Amino acid sequence: MLTGGPLDVLTGDYLAELTMLILGRDRLKDPGLGYAKTFLRQLEDCLGLAHEKGVRIVTNAGGLHPAALADAVRELAAKAGVPVAVAHVEGDDLMPYEEGALTANAYLGGAGITACLRAGADVVVTGRVTDAALVSGPAAWWFDWAPDAYDRLAGAVVAGHVLECGTQATGGNYSFFTAHDVRRPGFPLAEVSEDGSAVITKHPGTGGAVTTGTVTAQLLYETQGPRYLGPDVTARLDTVRLDPDGPDRVRLSGVLGEPPPPTLKVGVTRIGGWRNEVVFVLTGLDVEAKAALVREQLAGPLAGVESADWTLARTDHEDAATEETASALLRLVVRDPSPDRVGRALTSSAVELALGSYPGFHVTSPPGPAQPYGVFTSATIEATRVPHTATLPDGTRVAVPPSPPGPTQAPQASDPTPAPQASDPTPAPPAFEALGSGGGAPDGSGAEPRDGGPGAQPPVPGRGGAGESPAGPATPAAPATPAAPAGPGGPTTRAPLGTLAGARSGDKGGDANIGVWVTDEAAWQWLRDTLTTDLLQALLPETAPLPVTRHELPNLRALNFTVPGLLGAGVASGHRFDPQAKALGEWLRARHLDIPTHLLPPPAPEGTRP
Repeated sequence: MLTGGPLDVLTGDYLAELTMLILGRDRLKDPGLGYAKTFLRQLEDCLGLAHEKGVRIVTNAGGLHPAALADAVRELAAKAGVPVAVAHVEGDDLMPYEEGALTANAYLGGAGITACLRAGADVVVTGRVTDAALVSGPAAWWFDWAPDAYDRLAGAVVAGHVLECGTQATGGNYSFFTAHDVRRPGFPLAEVSEDGSAVITKHPGTGGAVTTGTVTAQLLYETQGPRYLGPDVTARLDTVRLDPDGPDRVRLSGVLGEPPPPTLKVGVTRIGGWRNEVVFVLTGLDVEAKAALVREQLAGPLAGVESADWTLARTDHEDAATEETASALLRLVVRDPSPDRVGRALTSSAVELALGSYPGFHVTSPPGPAQPYGVFTSATIEATRVPHTATLPDGTRVAVPPSPPGPTQAPQASDPTPAPQASDPTPAPPAFEALGSGGGAPDGSGAEPRDGGPGAQPPVPGRGGAGESPAGPATPAAPATPAAPAGPGGPTTRAPLGTLAGARSGDKGGDANIGVWVTDEAAWQWLRDTLTTDLLQALLPETAPLPVTRHELPNLRALNFTVPGLLGAGVASGHRFDPQAKALGEWLRARHLDIPTHLLPPPAPEGTRP
C-alpha cells in the first residue's frame, strides 16, 4: 500500500472475536501484553517509508493494551531515528466486568481517532473500536466533519466496512472468482469525498478486481438489517448506491445516516471449558454400521462427559479409484468443564478400540491432550458509561463524548439523493448489537417471519452464548432439494442457485449471516419472489430449527438472511465443521432448484473454463 500509489491514511484491522480471546490469554501470562505483536514487526519495515511519504497510520492493534503498544511504537521509532508523533485511544476495556470474563470491551467509534489526528498524530493506536471507525475517524478529521454530520459519517462507515476485510473487496473469497485473476489480489482503498461518497479502487498494477459485484459481496458480509448501527452513526444500507466509475473503480454514494443508538455493544470472552476430538476413518462398505459400532463402543467412556457431538461426513464414493475417496469421516467432539474428563484418558480409550472394532479402523491423528476453548457473548452498555479517551501525542488525555442524539440531519445540497425505496424502514431499535467484526444492525426493516411476511421478531441480542444454542443429534443427510416457484410461466432449468447468484456468509458470535445477490433486475425480481425463508431452510436443513430472519436490499439486488444460534458458542468453541460460517453461502449456491431458463447464462463452449 505504501509503494503502490498515493495514500493519505493507512489502516490496519487486527481484532476479531477469536483475537480478543487470544490476547486475553496473553495478558494472563504477562500484564504488559495484550496487543498484536505482529503489528510491531510490520512497522519495523515500513514506519520510515510512511513518514517519508507523509502517510498517517491508524490501527486497532492495541487490542487490550493500546497504551503499551503506543509506547512500543515510540521506542521503535526512536531506535530507527524516525520522528513520529504517536497517540492512542482507550476506554473500551471494561474489566473487571463479571465473574468468569476473560475480556470485556465496548466497541468505540471513530471520534477518538479524529481527536488524535487533529492533535498532529502520525500513528494512532486504538483498542476495540469498530472496524469501520478506522476509516470514518480519519475522514472526519480530514474534512472536519461535525459529530452530527450523519450522512457524511454514514458514507465513510460504509466505505470502512468495504475495506475492513482487505482483499475480500478486490476478488478474494468471491463467488465468481473464475471471472478474474485473483491469485494475488491487491488491497482495496477508498477515495473518500467531502460529501461522504467514496470510490472503491486499488493501486494500478495490483491483482484482483474491483467491480460492483466484489463490493456488493463485501457490503453484505456479516451484516443483518438495512440499519447498520454504530457508535457514531446509524448507516442506512438500503440507501447505498453502487455505480461503475471506470476500470477497477466503483462509486459508493447515496448513504443516509441517522443518529446512533444510545448504547454500545460489549464483546465478552471467557474460557468455556475444555475440548478434544477424534476423527475416525471409515472406508468402503457398511459405513453407517461402522459408525454405529464406534458410537456404541464409546458410550461407556462418554457417559460422564458434559457434551459429546458426533458428525458423520459421507466423503466416500462408490467403487472409488483411491482409498481416500472410498472413505468417510466420523468426528467426535467432546467438551467438559474438567480437562481430565476429555483428556488423553478419553481419546486413548478411542484408540484402544483399534484391534476390536470395525474393519479398517484408523484415526486421522493420534490422541492429544484437552485444549481450552473460548466463548464469545455480547451485551450492551449505555454509551455515557464508557470512558472513551484520546491520549494525544503530548500526553494530554481528552474525554471523547458520545455522538449526539437528535433528529437526522436534513440532506444538504451536495448530498447525493438516494433512490426511492419500496417502503421506508421502521424506526431504529434502541438496542445495539454490532454485526460484522465491529458494527451492524441486529434487526429492522424488511424483517420477515418464516412465511415471508412483515413483522418478524428480531434475533435475541447476544444469542449464541454458552447454553443458548439448541442442542441435538448430528444433522441428518439433506433431503432432496425442493422445487422453487417457477414464476409466471416459461420454461425452467434445474440448476445450482450459484449459476445465477453470488453469496457471501460470515459469523458474529453464535449467529451466521448469508448475503445473496444477483446482477440484473430480472434476476432480482425472481430471487426476491423465490428465495423465501422457508425455501432457504429447506435448501439448508441445518438452519431449519432456527428463527431465520430475511431482509431485502433492493439497491444492491440482494437478500440478507440471519441465522441465530447456528454456530453455537462461536468460533472460539470450534464445534461446527465450518465454525465461522465462511462457506455457508457457497453451500447455498451449490443447491439445485428450478430457475427460469431465460435468466441463466448460456452454456460455456465445450472444453472452456467455466
